[in-house]
Amino acid sequence: MTFPLRRLSAGCLAIAMAGTMLSPAFAQAPQPAKSQAAAEAEAKRPKIESFTLENGLQVVVLPDHRAPIATQMVWYKVGSADETPGVSGIAHFLEHLMFKGTKTHKEGEFSNAVSAIGGEENAFTSYDYTAYYQQVPVEQLKEMMGFEADRMENLVLTDEVVLPERDVILEERRMRIDNDPGAQLSEAVDAALFQNSHYGIPVIGWRHEMEKLSRDDAIAFYNKYYTPNNATLLVAGDVTLDQVRAMAEETFGKVKRRAEPGERHRPQEPEPRAERTVTLSDPRVTQPSVQTTYLVPSENTAKPSEAESLDLLADILGGGATSRLYRALVVDQGIAAGTGAYYQGTALDDGQFMTYGTPRGEATLEQVEKAVDAEVAKIVREGVTPAELEAAKNRVRKALIYQRDNQASMARRYGAALSTGQTIAEIESWPDRIEAVTVDQVNAAARAYLQKKRSVTGTLLPASVESSAEAKAPDGSPAAAGAVDPTAGAPVSGDTRS
Repeated sequence: MTFPLRRLSAGCLAIAMAGTMLSPAFAQAPQPAKSQAAAEAEAKRPKIESFTLENGLQVVVLPDHRAPIATQMVWYKVGSADETPGVSGIAHFLEHLMFKGTKTHKEGEFSNAVSAIGGEENAFTSYDYTAYYQQVPVEQLKEMMGFEADRMENLVLTDEVVLPERDVILEERRMRIDNDPGAQLSEAVDAALFQNSHYGIPVIGWRHEMEKLSRDDAIAFYNKYYTPNNATLLVAGDVTLDQVRAMAEETFGKVKRRAEPGERHRPQEPEPRAERTVTLSDPRVTQPSVQTTYLVPSENTAKPSEAESLDLLADILGGGATSRLYRALVVDQGIAAGTGAYYQGTALDDGQFMTYGTPRGEATLEQVEKAVDAEVAKIVREGVTPAELEAAKNRVRKALIYQRDNQASMARRYGAALSTGQTIAEIESWPDRIEAVTVDQVNAAARAYLQKKRSVTGTLLPASVESSAEAKAPDGSPAAAGAVDPTAGAPVSGDTRS
């Protein structure tokens, strides 16, 4: 399972880049047996349990008794890729509207209650899900459940509430997309990569469609998808199964099952046939960058071992300072300020495998692009070594251990996976599946999916002010000057509410 929840925008990639196979005939290196200490630690790890309320709400409990706090997350199995054509952005819009008032509580009452007890709250929308969370002292957990259950069925939406918030999301798009060349490139790359899938439509929506979003659109989306049988409640923290069951039945258990969203049948991608290139030049760009994104299977669409192999392949190729790309471009050749690779596999439909680089000093973007392509071609041609694979497995194992130290991260991991077609058993077995991956399987995945015909290459270039006159956002307003904001971008997976 891939841990990162967000799809990186071109702007984010530009900053990420500044920080960070021999023959397939080689046999897999012998796998070391788990140490006794590791086995004992695994045995002591609290058991993750689940139950389902009568109204269809799945409840998952992740015990963590180290501190008297609890994290509650409600995940709705609906995201921007489930939207009806012509109303792009409605999933993200409704996420904003969920913080308005209900029949029971005035606007701001929920948030004020969280703040008053020193808690944290937020929400995020992705292509595949929308989630809301609070982290609070455990004694306030039931109160939070009551608030969350209330807005699951009692949201009040009037034009007086909806229309001003529509202006808010339009301004969000102007600031985060229209005024950010990196985010604009990311939109263009996604649109080119996903020719049929709704993943090619930005989560925040296209401006011309956002401008027409209405109260009726929001209510229809809410009534169809915000029903307990289309949601998962994740509770991580100092709780037991029986405690969570009692609180959930008293709060969420009273919410009526008011819709049947049905199976998520969405347009799928055809087999790619041609390499594509997208170039964006803008005077605000201070650091050129290049990224190549490949269409690959996700954990949900992959054949056995493919997703795990792609995860390990990304680590070997570009997972940090010991990766092939970093050693070749940053250390040996000295032409890149940063480079790397990334696999986005937590998705209901097909995923992405990305490589990226940014030049250093007098080096050109063309040099960096050619060097990245050369390393990709080499790993496809020669494969990975048993030693590289074992080292990658070790890094992935440690990443999971570190993730277990954060209850919110664990809740996110399970929530994202459960919302994109996986089961608890599949999530739990992921480390074993990683351990079972062979050199031949990694090499087969590289040959099958790191093909240019499956890719879109996006380049972000500076442009002279003289050649492009005054840079303007699509709405006609002057665009912000200066460097590209690396944190800007469409509200993609993992993005939080503004």
